[in-house]
Amino acid sequence: MNKIFYIVILFFLFGNQIIFSQEIGDAIKAKDTVKSKEIDPLRPTKAAFYSAIVPGLGQAYNKKYWKIPMVYGAIGTSLYFYIDNNKKYHKYRDAYKRRLAGFNDDQYQYLDNNRLIQAQRFYQRNRDLSLLVSVGFYILNIVDANVDAHLMQFNVNDKLSFQPDVYPNEINYKPNLGLTFNYKF
Repeated sequence: MNKIFYIVILFFLFGNQIIFSQEIGDAIKAKDTVKSKEIDPLRPTKAAFYSAIVPGLGQAYNKKYWKIPMVYGAIGTSLYFYIDNNKKYHKYRDAYKRRLAGFNDDQYQYLDNNRLIQAQRFYQRNRDLSLLVSVGFYILNIVDANVDAHLMQFNVNDKLSFQPDVYPNEINYKPNLGLTFNYKF
């Protein structure tokens, strides 16, 4: 009984201090040192939409301004070849139609009818191919803006590394090549 009395007195004396020391005040609070950017799930959609409306606008939205001349160069070059091949196709087609109507006073007097048909097919095929390439570059522009917006939200820092490594073999001390994958927590 005497032991219990001393335990209660010790608990009463020191227990109050423990209870009072649990107050929440202006204590030092640990702050998160890793600042993460907020992920905007609509950013890739916006970039793709902007590139679909005006080619290169999605790249400007992603702040990749150096890609805009490449987009316009690719689409512009393929459209130039489309227009050029279309003009030549129509010239050969009109000359062939005039030949069928009985006129022989065009600029292609040195070509026979078979050569005019071959030239029409050649320029028609190149015109269609140029149109497909233009559409392909336009779609590539949209896909590039979308993928670039996705990758801008991807976290790349020093905690994750993937690099080649040269290390000695422990048996014969010849150098070995390998890849090292490091992830620091």
